[in-house]
Amino acid sequence: MTKAVYRFGGGSAEGRAGQKQLLGGKGANLAEMASLGVPVPPGFTITTEVCARVAAGQGYPDTLAAEVEAALAWVGSVAGPRFGDASDPLLLSVRSGAPASMPGMMDTILNLGLNDTTVAALAARSSSPRFAWDCYRRFVAMYGDVVMGVVAPSEDAPSPFERILEERKHARRIEKDTDLDEADLRLLVAAYKDEVLRATGTPFPDDPHAQLWGAIAAVFRSWDTPRAQVYRRMHAIPSSWGTAVNVQAMVFGNLGDDCATGVAFTRDPATGTKALYGEYLINAQGEDVVAGVRTPEPIDKLAARMPAAHQALVDVCARLEAHFKDVQDVEFTIQRGTLWMLQTRAGKRTGRAMVKCAVDMVHEGLIDEPTAILRVEPAKLDELLHPTIDPAHRPTPVAKGLPASPGAAIGRVVFSPTTAEEWHARGETVILARVETSPEDIHGMKAAVGILTARGGMTSHAAVVARGMGKSCITGCSSIRIDHARGRMTIGGATVKQGDTVTLDGSTGEVFLGAAPLRPAQLGGELEELMRWVDARRRLHVRTNADTPTDAKTARAFGAEGIGLCRTEHMFFQPDRILAVREMILAKDAAGRRAALARILPMQREDFLGIFREMDGLPVTIRLLDPPLHEFLPHTREEIAEVAHELGETPETITGKVAELTESNPMLGHRGCRLAITWPEIYETQVQAIAEAASAAAADGIVVKPEIMIPLVMQAGELARLRALVVATMDRVLAAAGRTIAYTVGTMIELPRACVVADQIAEHADFFSFGTNDLTQTTLGISRDDGGKFLPVYLDTDLLPADPFAVLDQGGVGALVRMACERGRGRRPGLKLGICGEHGGEPSSVAFCHDIGLDYVSCSPFRVPIARVAAARAALSQGGGGPVGGTA
Repeated sequence: MTKAVYRFGGGSAEGRAGQKQLLGGKGANLAEMASLGVPVPPGFTITTEVCARVAAGQGYPDTLAAEVEAALAWVGSVAGPRFGDASDPLLLSVRSGAPASMPGMMDTILNLGLNDTTVAALAARSSSPRFAWDCYRRFVAMYGDVVMGVVAPSEDAPSPFERILEERKHARRIEKDTDLDEADLRLLVAAYKDEVLRATGTPFPDDPHAQLWGAIAAVFRSWDTPRAQVYRRMHAIPSSWGTAVNVQAMVFGNLGDDCATGVAFTRDPATGTKALYGEYLINAQGEDVVAGVRTPEPIDKLAARMPAAHQALVDVCARLEAHFKDVQDVEFTIQRGTLWMLQTRAGKRTGRAMVKCAVDMVHEGLIDEPTAILRVEPAKLDELLHPTIDPAHRPTPVAKGLPASPGAAIGRVVFSPTTAEEWHARGETVILARVETSPEDIHGMKAAVGILTARGGMTSHAAVVARGMGKSCITGCSSIRIDHARGRMTIGGATVKQGDTVTLDGSTGEVFLGAAPLRPAQLGGELEELMRWVDARRRLHVRTNADTPTDAKTARAFGAEGIGLCRTEHMFFQPDRILAVREMILAKDAAGRRAALARILPMQREDFLGIFREMDGLPVTIRLLDPPLHEFLPHTREEIAEVAHELGETPETITGKVAELTESNPMLGHRGCRLAITWPEIYETQVQAIAEAASAAAADGIVVKPEIMIPLVMQAGELARLRALVVATMDRVLAAAGRTIAYTVGTMIELPRACVVADQIAEHADFFSFGTNDLTQTTLGISRDDGGKFLPVYLDTDLLPADPFAVLDQGGVGALVRMACERGRGRRPGLKLGICGEHGGEPSSVAFCHDIGLDYVSCSPFRVPIARVAAARAALSQGGGGPVGGTA
């Protein structure tokens, strides 16, 4: 490491925006702003490489102390005051800054450098003893918490410093921190220091240099706090990146009524509207806004209060957006009428705002269409595709707060993040209600479908994090009162107990008791326009996994180009069919099975006919019966008695038959193509239903493109035998109907051996469809049903980078898929290749499918737009792409 510290400020900088991996996002953008001449307090950045050394147990570089001392002297020469000077002290902020934005997840210390001597010098220089002691009070509390570990005893309890502050305000009979006088603040500083000594056994440090090194170490440590780890896992941020540390001269928004601090976005992060959006507080410091301890004023009111500073902010924001060509999230301080910029970064935004901003910026000539597509996070499109509150049947709201993050959320109320996590783990849908959120609440916010806070503004921690996660959020709902002891809250005159259901409308800020009626999502014009750009640039086709006409219709509306997986077993579970299926399984011989299948045949025919109608002109891949038969067996006494009655058998006989068919490892047992090898009449009946449905649809003018898929093949002989059965049945039924309908027969590749002998299997297949759900199970030796007991530990300790059932294991499972593609097409050029596991809708997995040359991916209906965007991004990232052509 040749250089560990990079300086910025005074109109110049040693770093630039492109050095985010080294300087972190905050440090790189501070350097860029300084180089642009934007007013930035001088400072320096300690690189992420130092964090990596510390994490590896190597300690600080030998040169770091000298580099920091030199940088401190330089900052003093630019700012004027000098660090540690008893008569003219320089105060510092010490902030984190990872390469990827992690709002509120790591630690910050403000006003560093104060002690009993320098506070007097600050009071004299500012002519405001109250201001100086307010800074000192803030510093001791923040340093005591972040560096010395004096924290709240539980997640529902206030911190010791908050408790002491509230006790002082109560004793003085005042409500606002700003009403405290100098004497109060002196008493608070003394009480805070006493609390630090009591809690830690260590006096609060007075040496500014000791304070600085303590703060630097704490910021590096905060990279590995539980909240930071949770956030990194949520957003796939590598733990190896580390954080930088930004040390910067303080500017003060709490010097008086001509001072302010705030947060602003260059466009509305909830809607994407092109207008400056944000909030500010007069006579405050930045943490007051972000933490949500006070509810701030909207940014447009600043124009009347401080017109010159407001105009300067408008001008700087416009300049930054034009320079970075993206929505900017900025933090600023106004010190005695002068604007200072403390941060800029790409703004977290909702899915709706993401799409609108991308499309609008293309129309404005700021970016081009490929840049707009690459800027869209595919997974965030999910927010646009789910239901909203039905305006025609909208109930009366019980309360209203600030609409911090849009969307409807219905769930049972809980009051602590741990409860939210526990209830979510047992399958509950929850709304997390808090007085205000803190970074430590991230695990509960992740578990909840919506967040409701009594305090905080549109740019508070809760708002920013909720928008980033795509969750409905209402902040500043001042009419709620939470009583943790009794497990309830009052809201709008009503009492809501923990577990009661409420509805949030994050688009309006309204809260409703009970579950409000919803309506399907309405896709806007911007999304439709964006998807036209997407489809013009992707190569991969996108199909859907759909088992009913309703699912097929939904998916087609979302742009699906066919069905890649229609699971026939789902049709068997319907109440009017399950008895016939059980009779078929429990029959004594083939004749008994055929009798039961004859009852199932017309039902399956109608299922397929409905799907063919919805998919007119598009391919439909139908997987023949796959799951183990035990899934259909009767298990309760009532179910066994019903089947016994229908079959004319005793319940004891049926119980014995169930025991005979029960398997110890059914997922590797009598399932998939093995069913038809032993009982061919099952597949014969299903294929007959497909052929009859295709004939009926064709008679009505529907263009039918059936693809018949045989699952769980492990060797070529299985497929050869069953292909012959399928072809004979299809040809016989179509000939009897006088129809000529093209169809294909292929297989689902879901076993490692099938990948290895794919060249042999390809001789009998028109297509391969990779069933990566089962292929992941059989490759990793992990059961989807039981992996949840230990996979979290693997994820928490970085043994696995992601859940392999959610994100394709490219090094293992992906290597087998690649092998099967190469061997299959090597034997049979033009072999159609697709994927039908849920990985087909996960963006990084879709990119892998593009890279290895698959023809299509298939996913659930609501993930179709996500897969379309992911496919276009993959094509653009690879430098290829182009309009989708050929067949899906």
